[in-house]
Amino acid sequence: MLRRRLSLLQAVSLNMAMMVGIGPFITIPEFLKKLDGPHVMIGWVIGAVIALADGLVWSELAAAFPGSGGTYHFFDAVYGESRAGRLLKFLFVWQFLFSAPLEVATGAIGLAHYAGYLGPALKQTAWSWHASVPILGAFTWQVQNEQLLAMAVMLAITALAYRRIEVAGRLMVVLWAGMLATVAVVIASGLGHFNAAQAFAFPANAFTLDRPFAMGLGAAVGIAMYDFLGYYQICYLGDEVDDAARTIPRAILISVVAVALVYLTMNVSILGVLPWHEVIASTHVASDMMQRLFGATAARIVTLMIIWTAAASTFAALLGYSRVPYAAARSGHFFQGLARTHPTGLFPHRSMLLIAGLATIACLADLVTVIEALLTSRILIQFVAQIATVFYLRTRPDLFEKMRFRMWFFPLPALVALAGWLFVFGASRPRIILYGVGSLLLGTAVFMVWNRLETNSHLDRTPVG
Repeated sequence: MLRRRLSLLQAVSLNMAMMVGIGPFITIPEFLKKLDGPHVMIGWVIGAVIALADGLVWSELAAAFPGSGGTYHFFDAVYGESRAGRLLKFLFVWQFLFSAPLEVATGAIGLAHYAGYLGPALKQTAWSWHASVPILGAFTWQVQNEQLLAMAVMLAITALAYRRIEVAGRLMVVLWAGMLATVAVVIASGLGHFNAAQAFAFPANAFTLDRPFAMGLGAAVGIAMYDFLGYYQICYLGDEVDDAARTIPRAILISVVAVALVYLTMNVSILGVLPWHEVIASTHVASDMMQRLFGATAARIVTLMIIWTAAASTFAALLGYSRVPYAAARSGHFFQGLARTHPTGLFPHRSMLLIAGLATIACLADLVTVIEALLTSRILIQFVAQIATVFYLRTRPDLFEKMRFRMWFFPLPALVALAGWLFVFGASRPRIILYGVGSLLLGTAVFMVWNRLETNSHLDRTPVG
């Protein structure tokens, strides 16, 4: 039995630590590349609008059905054991095992990346493996010291998260405070030396409304949404939140508004110090900015603070995502062994170790591709399906009456969120779209086999006569 011990402060700290984390510090250069200029900042504004609209979708569902597992729990509560419900739940857990470890791993990868600023040796190759495979031909696989450090970080974060929820909640607040301090230092430093003419030095024909602009803006919004991911993180721990129906919506909305302001301010302040073309070329943009302003010592201090922030986001991701396989197993839709909780700490320790193990392996992947793949694989089965669910609830009076929070100006926020997510999905690279759609089609095929085996097994156990 899980304990309801998380307060509003802890819920907000969990969401914000997950949202800010390492994301903006490692994605700003890639973000600017999408439109080659500071006018791409409109992507942050669009991302904030989508996150706020989608946050209302999450708030409505979480207030009506507070429980561990997030989207899985919502599908279970709304659709139950119908064939559509079983398919949705299966596909969500299916894609979750592909995407969630990747998202957890991005924090560890980003931490190791910034650690490379302090120790250049981390950029070197640890070992290189050459092999030849029939048909595929010869290939080389290299492992960097930085990747090994990321894997070690995942093991350390797992050790921190492996404890009862009230202790983990207090630790989350401490990590969150460090994150706020990091962001405050970067923003204050940038604004203190802000050059408005440089920050808003738009290139010629910056806002030409053509297909390349639309595709570039879509890709930029995709990066922005990756950085906003986490505004719903507390929903995965719904069974452990005090007065969840009131606390969760408030935590989501507070987190989205606060982080949107932080992102816009931080990005503009950095561009006011470093010209945008230098930001694009930077590999440690916040550290480079501090070195430009205050020298190497200040840059190293801020780098250590960013490493702290990355640890906070990785901790928040692991803490929340470890509850999803647990919730699925507890409901009978995943391996039953994962439904166990720690005998004394009363937290889903087996599920946590599964996600942590997969995330540790994912630390060997390329960061940019990881970000694109994890986002695209989720859009259809999670975000779009949830939006469809809030519309479906209006057709079910027995469920609709349970909704203690209802989004303002319905259906406008839901439609804005839907349009935003589909825009991001459509602007993705073809092979990334293929990954997202292909994984769902494969999951559907696996579900058909699994569902038939489960049905036959149930019939075999049913007494005759």
